[in-house]
Amino acid sequence: MTIDVHDPDGVRLQKVLAAAGLGSRRSCEDLISAGRVTVDGNKVLELGVRVDPLTAVIHVDGMRVQLDSSIITIALNKPKGVVSTMHDPEGRPSIGQFVSDREERLFHVGRLDAETEGLILLTNDGDLANRLSHPSHGVTKVYLVQLEGRVTPSLGARLIKGVELEDGLAKVDKFQIVQTTPQASLVEIELHEGRNRIVRRIFDEVGYPVTQLVRTQIGPIRLGDLKPGRTRVLSKTEVGSLMTRVGM
Repeated sequence: MTIDVHDPDGVRLQKVLAAAGLGSRRSCEDLISAGRVTVDGNKVLELGVRVDPLTAVIHVDGMRVQLDSSIITIALNKPKGVVSTMHDPEGRPSIGQFVSDREERLFHVGRLDAETEGLILLTNDGDLANRLSHPSHGVTKVYLVQLEGRVTPSLGARLIKGVELEDGLAKVDKFQIVQTTPQASLVEIELHEGRNRIVRRIFDEVGYPVTQLVRTQIGPIRLGDLKPGRTRVLSKTEVGSLMTRVGM
């Protein structure tokens, strides 16, 4: 038994895992026996281990297990014309109105400018919000970008190498042309930059003004078929993958 994680006053580990939605107690026992579960960084193989679900940090197959049922993280497809604040003193539409029926005190993770649509996360987990927003964790974001004019593949190489802006070099991690006509292009980019209006500024700098911008992914979380103005609560697996991505 891994003595340093055993809490004699705690709850059996397989019961904690089952309560977190990882399957029946028996299947959770199998996870432990197979060496797929760690508690506070220590692999646990014994079925008798008890843990404090309020303080234990548990991972299964390297993915963090969310034990606190009061924690909630929500995906919103932010419509165009909505500002990324919970309340706007000027009375403009804000993201807070889409979660006004929630009792939790929610924080928005990062921002999208008013003209940009797409995925934004809201959570009552302050630590998760801070880590997702902090540049040191380099959480990638994916955007679909409608541009004026026909782009060429050479543009991708230029953007991956980097474009000098007034506040420093800006790079994209991946670039893909989705569709082009003589008048317009649709491209998908991935980057881990968080500077204000960074996507629009990059394409302005290279001579392709943005006409429409949609964020489709943050880390492992995808917008999918979520309609503008609609929200969905992330699953425990999705939240676990986010927590793992930022080292929680």
